[in-house]
Amino acid sequence: MASLAQQFAGLRCPPISISRLTERAATFSKPKRAANFVVTAKAVAISNAQTKEREKLKQLFEEAYERCRTAPMEGVSFTVEDFHSALDAYDFNAEIGTRVKGTVFMTDNNGALVDITAKSSAYLPVQEASIHRIKRLEEAGIVPGMREEFVIIGENEADDSLILSLRSIQYELAWERCRQLQAEDVIVKGKVVGGNKGGLVAVVEGLRGFVPFSQISSKSTAEELLDKEFPLKFVDVDEEQSRLILSNRKAMADSQAQLGIGSVVTGTVQSLKPYGAFIDIGGINGLLHVSQISHDRVSDIATVLQPGDTLKVMILSHDRERGRVSLSTKKLEPTPGDMIRNPKLVFEKAEEMAQTFRQRIAQAEAMARADMLRFQPESGLTLSSDGILSPLNSDLPAEGLDLSDVPPADKSDGTSEKESD
Repeated sequence: MASLAQQFAGLRCPPISISRLTERAATFSKPKRAANFVVTAKAVAISNAQTKEREKLKQLFEEAYERCRTAPMEGVSFTVEDFHSALDAYDFNAEIGTRVKGTVFMTDNNGALVDITAKSSAYLPVQEASIHRIKRLEEAGIVPGMREEFVIIGENEADDSLILSLRSIQYELAWERCRQLQAEDVIVKGKVVGGNKGGLVAVVEGLRGFVPFSQISSKSTAEELLDKEFPLKFVDVDEEQSRLILSNRKAMADSQAQLGIGSVVTGTVQSLKPYGAFIDIGGINGLLHVSQISHDRVSDIATVLQPGDTLKVMILSHDRERGRVSLSTKKLEPTPGDMIRNPKLVFEKAEEMAQTFRQRIAQAEAMARADMLRFQPESGLTLSSDGILSPLNSDLPAEGLDLSDVPPADKSDGTSEKESD
């Protein structure tokens, strides 16, 4: 230990110079002062640049404010009037009963979402989609992309969406159509959908009308007429009272009045019997007797006609008191047996053959009148070559008319009068 102490005691260190410490301190302190100066200078420069930018923005805002205060519309092409016009164009009236244009953009089993340019989409329930009862929107032709006019009928309080309807608009159009048909006094078809003690319920133009039993010409029961169509005429059309009264009797009377002897009508085979076929001609049942089907003998009617067949027939006779109409296709055959071999040709030539038949009838009637005039020259009438009665000329002999030159009935089809009957 003593030797170690002696060794340390023998060590000699040079004295520390104050000047050297001062120099070192100066060496370290000078660069720091320079760095601090540079940072401070940079901060001052940035602060000055931001201040200038703020001053510039402040000046721009002040100038803009002054322009808005003194000349607000200077350099603006969109005027105040244009702005109000744009507001009017997009002003939406959401009152109930208002009609709006809309485009369907989504459908489901319960209804459809419709874009009507309002703040939210509108909804069309399936029960408001058609005047007819439907289960799916497709039955009414409502699909995404369809654009139509709707009417607002309510509002959904849960989401403030509007409820639309097409059925209301269709009802208005249906009532208008019924009023027009009543004014024109036309015959329409109605489908029986129900009944009660007083009459039948029939659908016409989508509306449910009432047909009293007193206005039904048929003796069929309501059950027998259910789901069937029959001719009707309008008796009372009152939209305010929701009253639509119809008459089958008036329609039948008008139809029967139009059935002229020799006229050609289109009918549908209703049923076949051993003695003939019953044909529906506009709500009236006529009988096409087996002997009036063709000039050739028909042993089995089913080989020529079937229920549901559509054909042209000619009116032979009409008993309005009994409501019986006799029909014929035999008179429409261009050649005997065509109704069996080529019925299509018979229907194509029907009007032409009927015209020939009517000319024969007219000539036969003219000859009958001529026979009467032979014995009644005092009637003052004469018969032209066309079978028309006209006043006598003063040049005619006083003893009467010579009818020997009256032309015979036209036999252009090559058949005798006996055969044609």
